[in-house]
Amino acid sequence: QASGVGRSFRTGLWLARKTVALDDVSFDVRPGTTLGLVGPNGSGKSTLLRLVAGVDRPTSGAIRILDGSPGDTAVQRRLAFLPDGQPLPAELRAVDALHLIASLKGMSRSERRSRVPEMLERVGLGDRARTRLGAFSRGMHRRFGLGQAFLSRPDLVLLDEPTAGLDAPGFDVLNDVLQEARARGATVILASHVASDLVNHCSRLMLLAGGQLLREGTPDELLGDGQTLEMRVRGGS
Repeated sequence: QASGVGRSFRTGLWLARKTVALDDVSFDVRPGTTLGLVGPNGSGKSTLLRLVAGVDRPTSGAIRILDGSPGDTAVQRRLAFLPDGQPLPAELRAVDALHLIASLKGMSRSERRSRVPEMLERVGLGDRARTRLGAFSRGMHRRFGLGQAFLSRPDLVLLDEPTAGLDAPGFDVLNDVLQEARARGATVILASHVASDLVNHCSRLMLLAGGQLLREGTPDELLGDGQTLEMRVRGGS
């Protein structure tokens, strides 16, 4: 649940210019929903995911997830975040990186020993378990990212452009892990520029532009045949 969430920061010389990334955004997401965030670059999609993930804090308003705040340790163990990029050190081997993440999520040693190799095989990286992340291709990075996001069977999964740079085997991996997450009742929020990602995977959509929530509804309501949505953006460059 987001209530009046805003996020702004200072930029430019002497930090004299105020940039508003999100402006008074409010919404509810029911458990088990797969929600898609759609909007142009700079609309606030990634900012919103970072706030929900607890990476950043809102300037105004409040976010409640999983009966707590995003920064709570208990909440962090129940969510997973796949950013648009690789946040882990390139020197780490894939298997060591997943063991580290599993440990941070509170998984027991015995559970990690079975779950980590299982997930590496599932994303097609079983034979590259001892390869450094820095040696992975872009597509392999994204598949590894999906593996780390779904490793602990989280109750809430946040995916930022999950198909960006994804290789051909990765699309099957994405379909597989999303299907498994939905089957166990997990909530998924994903941001994407690809219409097929939103139509194929999401039960609800939210349209963002200029940091504001313009509209929300089912994919048919927002993207259905015969419907036209006009969007005017001021102040762009």
